[in-house]
Amino acid sequence: MSEIRNRSDIPVADKWATEDMYINDQAWEDELATLEQDKDMLAGFAGKLSESGKTLYDYLYRMEMTDAKASLLANYCMRKSDEDTRDATYQAMTGKFMSVIVALGAALSFETPEIMAISDETLDSFYASCPELERYRRYLTNLRRKKAHVLSPAEEKLLAAAGELSQAPDTIYGMFADADIKFDDALDAEGNAHTVNQGTFVPIQNGTDRVLRKNAYESLYRGFGNFKNTAAALLNAQNKQLKFFAEARRYENAFEASLNNTNVPTSVYLNLIESVHKNMDKMHRYVRLRKKMLGLDELHFYDVYTPLVADVDKKIPYEEAKQTVYESLAPLGETYRSILKEGFENRWIDVYQNEGKRSGAYSAGASVHPYVLLNYSGTLDSQFTLAHEMGHALHSYLSNKHQNPIDAHYVIFVAEVASTCNEALLMEYLLGKTTDKKERIYLINHFLEQFKGTLYRQTMFAEFELNIGKMVAQGQTLTADVLCAEYRRLNEQYFGPDMVVDDQIALEWARIPHFYYNYYVFQYATGYSAAIALSRRILKEGEPAVKDYLNFLSGGCSKSPIDLLKGAGVDMTSPAPVEAALSLFGELLDEMETLIGE
Repeated sequence: MSEIRNRSDIPVADKWATEDMYINDQAWEDELATLEQDKDMLAGFAGKLSESGKTLYDYLYRMEMTDAKASLLANYCMRKSDEDTRDATYQAMTGKFMSVIVALGAALSFETPEIMAISDETLDSFYASCPELERYRRYLTNLRRKKAHVLSPAEEKLLAAAGELSQAPDTIYGMFADADIKFDDALDAEGNAHTVNQGTFVPIQNGTDRVLRKNAYESLYRGFGNFKNTAAALLNAQNKQLKFFAEARRYENAFEASLNNTNVPTSVYLNLIESVHKNMDKMHRYVRLRKKMLGLDELHFYDVYTPLVADVDKKIPYEEAKQTVYESLAPLGETYRSILKEGFENRWIDVYQNEGKRSGAYSAGASVHPYVLLNYSGTLDSQFTLAHEMGHALHSYLSNKHQNPIDAHYVIFVAEVASTCNEALLMEYLLGKTTDKKERIYLINHFLEQFKGTLYRQTMFAEFELNIGKMVAQGQTLTADVLCAEYRRLNEQYFGPDMVVDDQIALEWARIPHFYYNYYVFQYATGYSAAIALSRRILKEGEPAVKDYLNFLSGGCSKSPIDLLKGAGVDMTSPAPVEAALSLFGELLDEMETLIGE
């Protein structure tokens, strides 16, 4: 944690293979130039989509191929930019790409209004006269579902042209939080200095040195506090642009617009918050247990990630983590594990942190193969992150393999299911192997931490996002004071009376990039609940459950997200999966209390 390498010092084997997309930057530039020709060709269909089924098919097929090309172009410049966010070359390439895509979107803004104008009877005749058009029935049906929110061709063109501008708050926030903001070094108990940034902060908080944890915590939030008005202005701008586009499309608010985009009922979001509120006592009980086990008079937020059984904590080399993850996913069968092994051995993963690298972790589903960004630090949490991101990666791989490009990109509502199912199976595997009481306490606590961090904390994030969206809808400006007051209130509600809610944690909203993702975070909690249900079905029923689950992973967006999950055996329109997951949290809490009482 005290030294971060330059990217040039990291072995090639530990860096993802962007050359699998384009051999070099020039090849990318050459491909990008062809999008101008694609734009002109597709724009030539304007005014013609209602002529015949064949014309509509020809347009949609060419549009699908152009979109697939654009997706690969995006993956290359964005992955390269994330390798070192300070690199002006890839900042410029990403900006250039976005400009081309916005121009393409504006040129094709005729598509939606023209398709909406086709009558149901005419479209049925198109399917009959042009059987190839069946390839796009799902796409056309889903598009026409939003008919009430489609504007005139001129208005659609104007909104498309504003697309790049709408990304400004997120783009600026990324540069601010990952590249520009600097934090003071933090001293440990022996007076040694440690670098504090977005990448090192979480590993430090996972450590056992309370002096270092406290100093790093104060350093990070002091840094964000120095720019709290800037951060608030960015988040306010993000919510204002969401409000503008939602109202322009005749939605009641941005919340409704976001969930309608992925065909998820708003009741799923609201039911999640209600179910968690009903089970807040379990969260408070866990906080109280952590305070007791650490022997603290006061529990601070820099105490919530440190291991409760310190001598069990150990560094896990990356090669060992890969092997453990591979073994833990045996219940998913050899087909699944052979793809996992291919990813491990063929540089799908960018493993270690380097100077300027984007913080956190993610998986990006490029058509050649997925790309996984890690900042692996050797902790148990890092091992779980590897399992998590490879769940995303295999979901993308299987959907790309089994679906046409237009149906391959699964929506965000189901995105977290595959990742957290992997985590649940890894946890079951580790718990099944241990016979040591301290290690079992350590693992159960990690499981409890997953519930705390995913079901409770992400729901708190979702409630924060919902509430600030309501404020903006009512004409309120999101100042730093407003945001801090609401964030503090929710922390007090979720963590309860045994947690010290201080001025620093009230600023945490400033370091959460997901608040720029448009009502994304609730899906971590719903996805986690679905994953718990699926992992238990897989372990209990074996092959039939695995078959259903692999069909789900291969489904892309070929059905609605609710229907895809129903096919795998989980109904997310019911509160049952969330309530069952929270019930398991209570059972694990019971076992933890029993173990430490022995």
